[in-house]
Amino acid sequence: MQLTNAAVLFFLVPTLTPALDPLSTSVFMGGAAVAWQLLSPHSWLKCSLLECCNMKDTLNLSVIKMDLERKVFGQHLAIQIVLRALSANMHSKRPRKPLVMSFHGWTGTGKSFVSTIIAKNLYQLNIPRRRFVHHFSTALHFPHLSHVHLYKEQLQNWIKGNVSACPRSLFIFSEMDQMPHGLIDSIMPFLGYHEEIDGVYYGKAIFLFLNNAGGDKITEIALDYWRRLKRREDIPVKKLQSLLSEEIFRNRNSGFFHSQLIQKNLIDYFIPFLPLEYKHVKESQDYRSQGKGPWGCWWAEDEDLIAEIALAMTDYPNEERLYSSKGCKTVASRVTLSI
Repeated sequence: MQLTNAAVLFFLVPTLTPALDPLSTSVFMGGAAVAWQLLSPHSWLKCSLLECCNMKDTLNLSVIKMDLERKVFGQHLAIQIVLRALSANMHSKRPRKPLVMSFHGWTGTGKSFVSTIIAKNLYQLNIPRRRFVHHFSTALHFPHLSHVHLYKEQLQNWIKGNVSACPRSLFIFSEMDQMPHGLIDSIMPFLGYHEEIDGVYYGKAIFLFLNNAGGDKITEIALDYWRRLKRREDIPVKKLQSLLSEEIFRNRNSGFFHSQLIQKNLIDYFIPFLPLEYKHVKESQDYRSQGKGPWGCWWAEDEDLIAEIALAMTDYPNEERLYSSKGCKTVASRVTLSI
C-alpha cells in the first residue's frame, strides 16, 4: 500500500509542478524523492535512519578479518575457521542451509567477544541492527526443566517469525552447557538442507552456539603439544573438531548430549578456543593500554601491575602454571584489589 501511494505521487508530479514556481517545484520534488526513499522497504535512506533488513550481503570480510586479528589474542584456530566459514557462506548467493557454528572453550577465552564482532559487522553502515541479532541465554530464557516442551514451541515460533522478517538473521545461544537436554533439537528442521519450510527460506540465517563443554579436552590437547615442545599453531584443526564433536555428544554437561544436530551433521563447524597463556593475557592488555581499542582483559597503565596480574592469572596446571583457567574473567576485581 505504501509503495502504491508513492507511485501515485510520482505520476501526479508532472501535472502538479506547472502550477508551482521553480523554488517550490524543487522543494516538492525533493520531498517526493525523500518520501519515496522512506516508503521503499530496502532503500538506502530508510536503512540509514531506521533498522532495516537488507537482503544484500553486507559483511565486509576484510574488515572483520582485521577486527578479529587485531582484537582477539591466542585464538588463531578459531579466527581461521570463522573467516573460512563466513567467506563460504557470504559468497554463496543462496546457501543450501544456514551457517551453524559451535564455539567451545574455557570461560574467558573469547567466545562471546568473537560473536559480538560478527554481529557488529554483519549489517550495513557499521550500525548494529539489534532487531536481527537474537541472543538467547540459557539461565535467562530457559531456566525451568519442567517447561522444556513450552520452550521448544516458543523457540520454533521465534526463529520462524524472525527469519520470515529478515532472512539474514543471527541467533546466538550462550551457556549451551546449561541448556536442558533435547531442547536445542527442536530447531533441527530449520538447520537442514531445505529449499524452504512452509514458504520460509532459512539458508541465509546464522546460528552460533557458545559452549564451555569441550574446554577441558581442548586444554588437554594444547598442554600435550606444549609438553612435547610442539607449537600450539601446529595443532591439527580437523582432528580437534572431530574430537570436540565426539566429546560434547557424550558429555552430559553439554546441551548437545545425544543431540540429533550432531547425529545428522547439522553443525557445520566445531570451533576450538584454546586456553590463554600469559603472553596472550598480557597482549590483550597492551593493546588496550596503547589506546588501540576497547578490548582487553582490564585497564591499567602500570606495566609492573600488568605483568603481575597477568602472571597471577596463569594458574593451570598446578605445576607448570601455563594457562589462565578463567581467561579474562575476574581480572577487574584483581586490579581493584591491587590499586
